[in-house]
Amino acid sequence: MASPKARQRGDASSGTLADQAYQKIRSRILEGVYPLGSALSRRVLASELGMSFLPISEALQRLEHDGLVESRPRAGTRVRVPAVEEVLERYQLREALETQSARLFTVNATKAQRAAVLSLAKRVDKLYLRLLEAPAHGPENLNFQTEHMGFHARIAELSRCHLLRVALEREQVLIFNAVLDVASNQRDLPQDFHLNLAEALVSGDVQKADAAMRAHINYGQSAVIKAVPKPDPRRWRMTVRQGNSKG
Repeated sequence: MASPKARQRGDASSGTLADQAYQKIRSRILEGVYPLGSALSRRVLASELGMSFLPISEALQRLEHDGLVESRPRAGTRVRVPAVEEVLERYQLREALETQSARLFTVNATKAQRAAVLSLAKRVDKLYLRLLEAPAHGPENLNFQTEHMGFHARIAELSRCHLLRVALEREQVLIFNAVLDVASNQRDLPQDFHLNLAEALVSGDVQKADAAMRAHINYGQSAVIKAVPKPDPRRWRMTVRQGNSKG
């Protein structure tokens, strides 16, 4: 099985065929190639990835466990479409976990760790500027979202609360947020959006860090909710491209 770092990078060069299929399909979801509601045909994926059905099926099962895809008997598999109520609850969960991470980071991070988070924030903002110049769906989305998730995961790690970090991972908080960001194609973040957050975190002011993280998480929430397709049981299959096959 691929290492945690390889999974975060979307590195498809290591692990079993099922690992590779998992990473490739996951990456395409984060790139926006497979948007919310798009059909994921095992036959088409096996052909595109040059694999048999077995690793594709194992990969889709893992992605379903992650909450990224959903399946129905005799209907197939698609990129999961969350209900608006779930999106709102996910925002509430993320806010609760990450504001606590921010508060603990402010208290516990060392001088060197604060400097590292500032550096990470600058990198994320730089990647976002590159994203603005790139096509709506492509590898720039994956690069940005991978670094963005890493930035927030690092803050949680440096909070020194192991259970808090585990909760973020177990509930798939960051990956769920990344998928929603890609779905909304948000291209209007304020200048130095992540650097401003990082500066609040390293300020030593717990209340300032809490407020900054809360505002950061909830920015653009209404646009994200509007971008989520309304579930329609009569249209379970929504294809990515013309001629996408069933299977």
